[in-house]
Amino acid sequence: MKLAYSPASPYARKVLVLLHETGQLEDVELIGGSGTPLAPNPETVQKNPLGKIPALERPDGATLYDSRVICAFLDARAGGKLYPSGNRHWETLTLEATGDGIMDAALLMTYEGRLRPEALRMEEFVDAQFGKITSACAALNTRWMSHLAGPLDMGQIAVACALGYVDFRHGHRDWRKGNDTLATWHANFSERSAMQATRPPEG
Repeated sequence: MKLAYSPASPYARKVLVLLHETGQLEDVELIGGSGTPLAPNPETVQKNPLGKIPALERPDGATLYDSRVICAFLDARAGGKLYPSGNRHWETLTLEATGDGIMDAALLMTYEGRLRPEALRMEEFVDAQFGKITSACAALNTRWMSHLAGPLDMGQIAVACALGYVDFRHGHRDWRKGNDTLATWHANFSERSAMQATRPPEG
């Protein structure tokens, strides 16, 4: 299998963490596929018509895209340990969606600063996106800590990768304020070997 990815992408990082945690890293060849909404990578477009990463090319089936689809496939391939059954299954999916929503908002903030001409940038738009992040963090801190502290699942991985991306691109903004329990959980979770091995590049 081949994974189109970028080491700076939090969505790709989710997949990489899963590969580490499930022992499948050697089964996947990593192919650089970074681009932007204004200049998508042509090779990535061939794999995913939306031009987004990650995309997982399989030798015996259609190329999979959207990180949640890829993660579900790879987890099933490894025995289905990161998407638990029962009521926790739906909690895990909701937490993964929350993590992905944080990533979406943080990525829009990044694009506003990097792709839009300076004279047209909207600080109000950026602040609104960060408002989504702070709202999500407050909910995680008050409602979801018992789940986050439980057995490893894909919801935890998504949230950790999302908060790591906020630190990576928007470290001057303090998502930790008022979220001490979540901040402590994230610091501890980030020490996992899979998280350390997939840290985004400096700079």
